[in-house]
Amino acid sequence: MIKNTGEYMLKKILNFALDIIICIAIMVMVYLVIQNFTAKEKYRNLFGYTFLEVLTGSMTDTIKIGDGVIVKLTKDIKENDIIVYEKENELITHRLIKKEENELITKGDANNVQDEPITEDMVIGKVIRIFPDINMWKKRIYAFLILLMIVVIIIKIIINKKHKNQ
Repeated sequence: MIKNTGEYMLKKILNFALDIIICIAIMVMVYLVIQNFTAKEKYRNLFGYTFLEVLTGSMTDTIKIGDGVIVKLTKDIKENDIIVYEKENELITHRLIKKEENELITKGDANNVQDEPITEDMVIGKVIRIFPDINMWKKRIYAFLILLMIVVIIIKIIINKKHKNQ
């Protein structure tokens, strides 16, 4: 005999929602781990943006080693923009200091000399946001996802125990 059909349906819906949250959290964690270990491309295009980690100190004071940057994938750049370009199979994040007809001159903020000229077709995009110490952020995201899964599992256990006791 069912005591309260509305309460029973609410528990079923809540259980289903919690299952979905767990599945999404697991899929996100698996995706992040796979991306960390199997990335073959230098960058990914996610709706016209990409996220990169800075590996050298050429932009120190503005961007430090280990900082993350969000890059808008665009050729629409102007002087003083921090841009990312590909040269000799490496991605370089430097400031655009001079834009001429066929040449772009860049320089790392911490460097004493400007770089060799590049062409616009080498440009990946421009930096629109800097995140200090990206490894700290990665750890926080993983910790949040793990905590979220633990909380959701505990809630599911509590709901299931109450359901069995009725």
